[in-house]
Amino acid sequence: MADILTTIVEKRIADIKKLGMTFGFEIPEQRQRPVHKFLSEKGVILEVKRASPSKGDIALDLDSAETALSYAEAGAAAISCLTESNFFKGTLEDLMKVCASVDKFEKETGRPAPAVLRKDFLINEEEVQIAYRAGADAVLLIARILSSEMMIKMAKKAAGYKMTSLVEVRTDEDLEKLSALKAALSPEEKDFIVCGVNSRDLSNFKIDLLKPCSMLNKIRAILGKNARVIFESGIRTPKSARFAGSTGFTGLLLGEAAAKAPELRESLVSSFVQAKADRNSDFWMEFAEKTNANHPLVKICGLTRAEDVIYADSLGADFTGFIFADGFERNVCGKKFEEMLPRLKNVRAKKVAVITDAQSKEAKAAVEYVKEGILDCIQLHGLEYDKVPEEMLSLPHYFSITEKGGKLADQAEKLFLMGEPRFLQDSKGHDYDTKRRLWLAGGVTENNAGELIQKFQPELIDVSGGIEDDLPGIKNQEKIKKLIEISRAI
Repeated sequence: MADILTTIVEKRIADIKKLGMTFGFEIPEQRQRPVHKFLSEKGVILEVKRASPSKGDIALDLDSAETALSYAEAGAAAISCLTESNFFKGTLEDLMKVCASVDKFEKETGRPAPAVLRKDFLINEEEVQIAYRAGADAVLLIARILSSEMMIKMAKKAAGYKMTSLVEVRTDEDLEKLSALKAALSPEEKDFIVCGVNSRDLSNFKIDLLKPCSMLNKIRAILGKNARVIFESGIRTPKSARFAGSTGFTGLLLGEAAAKAPELRESLVSSFVQAKADRNSDFWMEFAEKTNANHPLVKICGLTRAEDVIYADSLGADFTGFIFADGFERNVCGKKFEEMLPRLKNVRAKKVAVITDAQSKEAKAAVEYVKEGILDCIQLHGLEYDKVPEEMLSLPHYFSITEKGGKLADQAEKLFLMGEPRFLQDSKGHDYDTKRRLWLAGGVTENNAGELIQKFQPELIDVSGGIEDDLPGIKNQEKIKKLIEISRAI
């Protein structure tokens, strides 16, 4: 089956041949409104959207003019209007209604009208001109479906109208096109370029909240440190909007969440705009930029001896885990960990404290270690999100879920909605939810690791007891070596 982008473009070309560039709608010969600046400061783009290929029908009865007015009242910095009819059920008529609605808002309230983006799968310069005549302030240019030459022509055409081009990139090839675009534009034209990164992979519809994060600094290396970059798709709650806002993006594009949940619009906007960087967002930005996708990451957990930590690190383990929980045989909190510390200073692998009770003295010790930079991260094992203190959530962390907390798929969905970009799934039956990037644990050994990696294609595997012999916490170094060799070979 062809990926959805190819299918959309093929249908678009057929529709243009049949209906023309205006798809049968009457467009003014001359633009009727001034051009508004697109996303000049941090803000949220709310989307007029009836359907999508991934979600199907979202809000079929949506009135584009009324929706645009409610978005303006909710504080949207810009409004994205879908004009693709086959999969998103939008039209150029919707675009013109949105423009009229925000102009009315500006006239009646005295507040600036949100800029309007024509979001579509545009393929040539004439479509930019039609968007301008219809009233759009910005157009979407998807790097993947455009040649460098055509993208340059379209961006120049838009800049000539004082319109902004939102250039969507997602791959290294897209970044090469962005570099070519920058080289071809004059300084004045560059002011009309904004970038966006979609968290949704349109080849399989899977969402990765770290995909935009992995591209942010690459884009700014090309366009400059002040480049405006938008986090697109995947955000459905104020909590996840806050995560996106904490990672340094200028804008957030919201589609389904804004269309389906009017009561959330204001909080979605304020959560993103008011969010500040913290230790947790810094941790995930670094992770996103450095992750090697060629093989799964390896976490060796339940470590109790410095020599095992150092050995695992020397072989390239990515994470090392230490249990900070009373009642567990591998608990190292207290004197045992303090005695290990002098030998761990040069360990490259991320050092993780595993806690099972957020209020325990062991958890408090782990928090202090992370604050001091002695440990890098906290694993919240089996804990409910709502019961974890805000202070802990502002530090580098991830959750670990088990069947004890209910269905893994249900727990995974809740954490995703809270803006948790990664979480560990600990399942001895290996019954994992695979909708998002998978970190897996549960009965992993050097004998079954290869099979699990081949079957689930995880981003990270976590092993503890599976590389021990008889004594809990005492690792068999040959088993560590074999496990890491297997993970690197696949």
